Amino acid sequence: MKLNRLLIPALLLYAGFQAEASRPGEPIQPIAPPQEINLAKSELGKKLYFDPRLSKSGFISCNSCHNLSMGGTDNLKTSIGHGWAQGPINAPTVLNSSLNIAQFWDGRAADLKEQAGGPIANPSEMGFTHELAISTLEGIPGYVREFELVFGSPAVDIDKVTEAIAEFEKTLVTPNSPFDQWLLGDDDALSAKELAGYELFKLSGCIACHNGPAMGGNSFQKMGLVAPYETENAAEGLAGLTGIDADRFKFKVPTLRNVELTYPYFHDGEAETLAEAVDVMGRLQLGRTFSPEETEQIVAYLKSLTGDQPSFALPILPPSTDQTPRPNPFGN
Repeated sequence: MKLNRLLIPALLLYAGFQAEASRPGEPIQPIAPPQEINLAKSELGKKLYFDPRLSKSGFISCNSCHNLSMGGTDNLKTSIGHGWAQGPINAPTVLNSSLNIAQFWDGRAADLKEQAGGPIANPSEMGFTHELAISTLEGIPGYVREFELVFGSPAVDIDKVTEAIAEFEKTLVTPNSPFDQWLLGDDDALSAKELAGYELFKLSGCIACHNGPAMGGNSFQKMGLVAPYETENAAEGLAGLTGIDADRFKFKVPTLRNVELTYPYFHDGEAETLAEAVDVMGRLQLGRTFSPEETEQIVAYLKSLTGDQPSFALPILPPSTDQTPRPNPFGN
């Protein structure tokens, strides 16, 4: 009997596994193309996203850690920032991030706009201050003209900068994965192995947390629910914000969209492969040890979640002036 694929239940419990989803019951849905984008604002945001002059060194851009040629991340356990400092946590993908309930692993930014300002002023990331970043942009005539065209005023401020970057990031969705094609009725879009992996994914309880169009990003869950997760990473998750001990090691559930591209996995980047991630999640979150064949099937299914990657002409950035700070990746 064929499944009614557009009415997939979003919450399947395994051995008493209780989800804490913020939006429980949300079905898996195909990724939709971006809607209602302000094209002029997005084009400005694209330039800012790729512009390393928003960093103190003139060497690091948003794309450095969220590389759009690499699944929207950098494939490092933790990113390298200003002064070659190693970051404290794995960089999550920017792809489909507009579908997240909040931004960052601990949800400390409510939306993309708030998130965009964080790395610029973080001394271990882009290493600038908002004031110095704005001063740099104000000294580039091409940017001043574009801000006036987009916002109706030549004044440049961090609110406009983050609004433009967020508008561009809203376009970074990845529709048309093989799984999406299958959800929309193409019975030949998935192989027998991928379909078997999808059945295991559902019946084992993975769908309890990985649901909704992004297959994640819409709830916070404890890492190590059935058995403790051992890591040397100091990140505390939600507890770092709430101060509540029960929130320790609760992190935003990552999206599984394009997951074959976004290795290594988990907040500490300790799982190097999808097979390793599936094994750890099975044992520590579900209390289940998958056989090698089952792991292979689930991995095959997860690879079917890779959608069309963002494709566009690279932006030509406005030229610097004689007064624009020059790149100095080795300086302070």
